Amino acid sequence: MPVPKPVIVSEEERKQLQSVAGAATSSQREAFRARIILGLDRGLGAAEVADELETSLTTVSKWRGRWSRSGFGGLREAAGRGRKAKLSAKAVGEVLSLARTQAGQGGPWSVRAMAAKTGMSKSSVQRLWAAHDLQPHRMRDFKLSKDLQFEEKFWDVVGLYLNPPDRALVLCCDEKSQCQALERTQPGLPLGQGHIRTQTHDYYRHGTVTLFAALDYLSGKVFAHTAPRHRHQEWLAFLRKIDKEVDATLDIHIICDNYATHKHQKVKAWLERNRRFHFHFIPTSSSWLNLVERFFGEITRKVIRPGSFRSVGALVTDIFGFLNHHNLHPKPYRWTANPFRILEKIDRAWEAMLDEIYKPISGTSH
Repeated sequence: MPVPKPVIVSEEERKQLQSVAGAATSSQREAFRARIILGLDRGLGAAEVADELETSLTTVSKWRGRWSRSGFGGLREAAGRGRKAKLSAKAVGEVLSLARTQAGQGGPWSVRAMAAKTGMSKSSVQRLWAAHDLQPHRMRDFKLSKDLQFEEKFWDVVGLYLNPPDRALVLCCDEKSQCQALERTQPGLPLGQGHIRTQTHDYYRHGTVTLFAALDYLSGKVFAHTAPRHRHQEWLAFLRKIDKEVDATLDIHIICDNYATHKHQKVKAWLERNRRFHFHFIPTSSSWLNLVERFFGEITRKVIRPGSFRSVGALVTDIFGFLNHHNLHPKPYRWTANPFRILEKIDRAWEAMLDEIYKPISGTSH
């Protein structure tokens, strides 16, 4: 019986084998084969290695031979190994086409509903969706502005962010209307070890309030005002408050949306008398251009939504408590997005939407 050739492992190869055998990222097969060679390198016989690794003598001999002939290359899987695909191109095409339609019972397809429809296993459907980056259960909201002056207004606002004027204040202004003073019907449990904070789903309504806010783009400070209603009278009262609190030597640039209150005749008349105020209107359906929306999201998440308020006054107190704390150490929201890429993205979105709209028309015969 021929004596097997001794396993020859260089110092460099030994380090690599040890790395493969111990790395968490190595596959189980690779780590197992590396341990076989390392065991033989330690001077153990094939039977001893088989016993140590709880495998067969045939397996140890196989990988000893592979190592002797090809080194690390011999420990890798040969190309073309593994289970061959059993799904036909027709079946794959059916799954991918159906995923873009509504399910028979309405709504998006689930993995199980698709499997029942096509006769495939749900694992096969799931792998196909993952391979083609299809997620029928998800939906993303969008809104494209139809403002004919979109690009002009876009650059007007972005220009203020990228190059704020000297001796001037840039204020991102808006109103958060209908802030509800909701009182939970029962007290919830506080956060504790082993359980999350709880809150009842039902509540008593105690009225609403409108929060007017102006975010100073450069400093991050917020000017705020609350009122029971949302009319041009309340908007003018907020502007007067800003006028009173801001240094009289500074110009004031207001970024706001196209709400009718902001363009009321009495507001325009007031602006004629107060020339240091300059209004910059964002395009319609483009609230993402107004950075005060980021602040509204923060106060909603931290104060309004999780709170329980027995009155509108209690809600207002908590709102201004948060604002005062914010203004002690304000942090500005900086515009960092590339404006050219934004416009390119919007152009692509319009092209895709128009293609989708006119696709059925172009496919009809005349």
